[in-house]
Amino acid sequence: MEKDRKAVVAIPVAILVALAVTWAGSQGGANVLGIPLFALAVGLVFLIQWVAFVVAYVLQTETFYDLTGSLTYISVTTMAVLLSPVIDRRSIVLLALVLVWATRLGTFLFLRIQKKGKDARFDELKVSFVRFLNTWTLQGLWVTLTLAAAMVAITTTERQGLGLGALIGFLVWALGFAIEVTADMQKSRFRADPDNQGRFIHTGIWAWSRHPNYFGEITLWTGVAIITLPVLRGWQWVGLISPVFVTFLLTRVSGVPILEKRADERWGGQEDYEAYKERTPVLIPRPPAKNTNGGE
Repeated sequence: MEKDRKAVVAIPVAILVALAVTWAGSQGGANVLGIPLFALAVGLVFLIQWVAFVVAYVLQTETFYDLTGSLTYISVTTMAVLLSPVIDRRSIVLLALVLVWATRLGTFLFLRIQKKGKDARFDELKVSFVRFLNTWTLQGLWVTLTLAAAMVAITTTERQGLGLGALIGFLVWALGFAIEVTADMQKSRFRADPDNQGRFIHTGIWAWSRHPNYFGEITLWTGVAIITLPVLRGWQWVGLISPVFVTFLLTRVSGVPILEKRADERWGGQEDYEAYKERTPVLIPRPPAKNTNGGE
């Protein structure tokens, strides 16, 4: 089957990309028992995904897929900080930001799928061993690339005190986090209202952007990257792939394109929807020209 063949190719490609980032991120980093701490962290990332995959495939369920991703962020970052020879303030700040983000998002996504009972994206994937394995492997790559900047700063032997750059990075992270949380809360409340069934949301922060939650996600990881800048050296600069990857993933692969397509299929041609698309940016928020009434 063509999709299975593509998955067979995608798995080793994902692993090779992760290995390349691991090599670069490990340069100038601390070792544990002769093994780069950065490499241990990446190894744990993929081990968690593959163990969870076995359980998920046997049970034919995707209900803990997103939760596993969030728990991976939490466990791997915590491990890296605890095993680091030097635990400085930068590491503690980065750990705190990752824990807050992962706990909030993981809880939100887990409760959402528990309410729905399933994730339709996995209907065809989970019946195929190789495609379902590919999905979990790609989650491992997602965690690795997204965490790259923070992991480099936590595991590096280069240490500096926090300065203005760290404050700026934190404020950028806080802005992104606030936007993401606000967008998710507003959409959840909107969908919970029976009167809004079958409608599209374009009130609140969703009147400023068609995908404000994704903008928040990109912004907060940019903030994390800014915090890490003072301690990056040589090949460690590969860690800046973090916000670049998040932006590419959400705007070109699995985020905006898919949701825009679904929305066009559902509401395309409707006057209010077309007007909403015309006046509202796809990603970067912009104050609406005037107040609007509506929903999703």
